[in-house]
Amino acid sequence: MRNLNLDQIQTLVAIADLGTFAAAAQALHLAPPTISLHVKELEARLQVALVARGRRQAELTPAGLALVQAGRKLLSASDDLVDLVRRCAAGGGGVVRVGVSAGVGMRRLPLMLDALGRRNPGVELKLEAVGSAEAMLRLQADTLDIAIVASPQPAAARVTLAPWRSDPMVALVPPDWEAPETVTPEWLSTRRWASFAPGTQMHGLIASWFGQAGLNPRPYLALSYPEALKRLAAANQSVAILPLEEVGDEPDRVRPLSPPLMRPMALAYRNAPAPGDAVSAVLEVLAAFAT
Repeated sequence: MRNLNLDQIQTLVAIADLGTFAAAAQALHLAPPTISLHVKELEARLQVALVARGRRQAELTPAGLALVQAGRKLLSASDDLVDLVRRCAAGGGGVVRVGVSAGVGMRRLPLMLDALGRRNPGVELKLEAVGSAEAMLRLQADTLDIAIVASPQPAAARVTLAPWRSDPMVALVPPDWEAPETVTPEWLSTRRWASFAPGTQMHGLIASWFGQAGLNPRPYLALSYPEALKRLAAANQSVAILPLEEVGDEPDRVRPLSPPLMRPMALAYRNAPAPGDAVSAVLEVLAAFAT
């Protein structure tokens, strides 16, 4: 059985994005008859209509839309493969796919990327925001190489978990609120507070922190994005419970929690086959940011 032609798939994607055969021809620097031929050959290969005929605008059939959606992933994977081969031929690294959970500070990531670029300029990171549980599954499915995950995680076949860092959680109080020097479960339970959504590690950590004091308050709002939580606090809507590294340069509004609450993180990576040079280089850089 013949494989699908990536040039033909790229043509169909261009038609879907630009709306006409003529626009696709111009964007791809191909003659209009070549565009038509690509579509006809794809339809013949799959034995299904991909584009509805007889309309000014090119309208894809449901089958055409499905092929475009999956085709984008094929084209992206093809680009990654070409880039990997070129980097290897030039004597440098490759592409490393890294999953990052919502709790990893955006202030730290640029520093890690800069360090990697200086130490290993041939290695390119592809970062994805992904939850810890999903990241563990994707490591096993070989669609991620490394993941920064909440700790602990259940053991998984062919995946190594290594402790990475443990960051303190703090309360970011609204600018117009009076707050004590340290925030306790008892004080916070009588105020509006917001933190991470159910199902996340930090939601469970905060629930346990309240539970140790015999309390079970409901949050004013539960969100998955640290920036949104910070904006709630800035707007005088609620206290935001966040990792310290997410807070930024606002020391006057930051209060430590009492008793202290820590957020542990781990590095997860596939160990079978053993990590290659590019993955090992990224792990070394991440390890340097463990403190």
